[in-house]
Amino acid sequence: MTNIKLFESKKVRTHWDEKTETWYFSVIDVIEILTGSSIPKRYWSDLKKKLTKEGSQLYENIVQLKFEAADGKKYATDCLDTPNLLRLIQSIPSPKAEPFKQWLAKVGYERMQEIADPEQSIERARENWQKLGRSEKWIQQRMTGQETRNKLTDYWKESGVQKSDEFAFLTNIIHQEWTGLTVKKHKDLKGLKSQNLRDHMSEAELIFTALAELSTRQIAETEKAKGIQQNAIAGKKGGKIAKDARRALEQKTGKKVITNENFLPPTKGTKKLDK
Repeated sequence: MTNIKLFESKKVRTHWDEKTETWYFSVIDVIEILTGSSIPKRYWSDLKKKLTKEGSQLYENIVQLKFEAADGKKYATDCLDTPNLLRLIQSIPSPKAEPFKQWLAKVGYERMQEIADPEQSIERARENWQKLGRSEKWIQQRMTGQETRNKLTDYWKESGVQKSDEFAFLTNIIHQEWTGLTVKKHKDLKGLKSQNLRDHMSEAELIFTALAELSTRQIAETEKAKGIQQNAIAGKKGGKIAKDARRALEQKTGKKVITNENFLPPTKGTKKLDK
């Protein structure tokens, strides 16, 4: 999917990769906006050489995607994902880039504070959710669920699960077992793309997610699960406990626990559940 995002009334061509759930941005468009250069391609070419000489690995992270140009034809265009785009912006000496640099410095400083004092991270998360209009009840459930999640991932690390794709694999097993949907399908149902699924769950969805992950950890600890395969088995068992509880609640109330509800602006569309 290709979109065009506006930046100070100017266009930045972007691409959303469904498979990796990653945004890519046209480097030339960003450079033209931040520098005001009439020949952004040459500016980018010179900057690439400069960064390479400095030992930057940014060049290796460039992805070429075909974007439509002013003449209506599509051409291969250098693109970067969000982290690498922010690294690029740091390298551009421009007044327009300065606000981004100040923001990155602020975020970096806050992150260092959070490492030294993890409680600050919790408080910042609470403040952000409050600003987004979440209720105190929802925030408490979200934070409780995160604590449960952290204990599970800590166990996975101790039992030999280390890579991020392995974490995602095990998470998906648990999620699909209790919801009947993969994480991606659940996000699709809610009309989400790059947003965090848990930040758009209802209170009930958060509770059952926590139950599934709590059950998974306790089963894994009891069975002394090690590695991907054994933890996957524990994940299915833990997910089933939450699934059985979900079905029991739905039978009593006549209401579905898994919904298309989200916290997106009203203009965003969502898909309906038909199961």
